Amino acid sequence: MEIVDTHCHLNHPDFFGDLPEVLRRAGDAGVGLILCAGYDLESSVLAARLAREISMIRASVGIHPHDASTLTPETLRQIRDLAAENDCVVAIGETGLDYYRNLSPREVQQESYRTHIRLARELDLPLIVHSRDAQQDVLAILTEEGMPPHGVVMHCLPSDPDFARRSVELGCYVGIAGPVTFNSAEKLREIVRELPLDRILLETDAPYLTPHPYRGRRNEPAYVRLVAEKVAEVRGIPTDDLIAATTSNARRLFRLLA
Repeated sequence: MEIVDTHCHLNHPDFFGDLPEVLRRAGDAGVGLILCAGYDLESSVLAARLAREISMIRASVGIHPHDASTLTPETLRQIRDLAAENDCVVAIGETGLDYYRNLSPREVQQESYRTHIRLARELDLPLIVHSRDAQQDVLAILTEEGMPPHGVVMHCLPSDPDFARRSVELGCYVGIAGPVTFNSAEKLREIVRELPLDRILLETDAPYLTPHPYRGRRNEPAYVRLVAEKVAEVRGIPTDDLIAATTSNARRLFRLLA
C-alpha cells in the first residue's frame, strides 16, 4: 500500500550526503511519493530540481515565515516562475505565520502570507501553511484573502482543537506528523481521533520532528509509516485503510497521477 509523505525537506543540507540511500529506505517502507517543500528561494529552486530529476518527488515553492523578510518583488517573480513553468511543482508554500520565534517581524510575515495566498489563487495551486502560536491570525488572514480554490494544508497540525475544527470547516486539509507518536501528545491524538478521514494527510517534516522511537535522530520519509501506524491505532482502523485514505486525499489535493 503506497504512502505519500506530503511534507518534507529533502532540499535541506542534512540530506546532501546520502539522498539516494534516504530514497531507497523510503521506497522499502512503502513510500511512493514525497512532496519536498521549499522554505526560501534557494531551497525552492532545489526542490523543483529534485522533482524534475527524481520521479518519486514533487515540489512546493515558497518562503517560510522565518524568512518572510526576504520576499522581495524579484524573489516573488522567481517563485511564481518556478511554479508556473514546472509541472512537478504542485503547491505553493510553505508559508504562514510563526509567532513563536518571530524571526521576521509579524507584519512582514503577514504580508508574505497574504502574497502566497494570492499566488496560490492566481496559479490555481494548493497552499501549504505553517502556523505556530499564530492560529487566530492564520485563519483570519486566510478568510480575508479567500481560500485558494484548489485547497489548503494546515501543515503539522498543532494541539489546538478549535484551530483544527475551524480549519476543517473552512475546507482545509490537515497534515499529521511525528508529534502524534510522542508520549506527551495525547491532546493531539484526541484531535486526530475526531478529524474527518477525508481531510487527513501524512507528513514527516524531515529532517525535523522525528517520530518515536527514533526521536533525537534525523527524520526521513521512511518514518512516515510510523505516523500512519499511530494515526490508524488512534482511530481504531487497519493501517492499510488509513494509508489508502490518506494517499487518496494527497493525490486528489495535489493532482498527482495514480
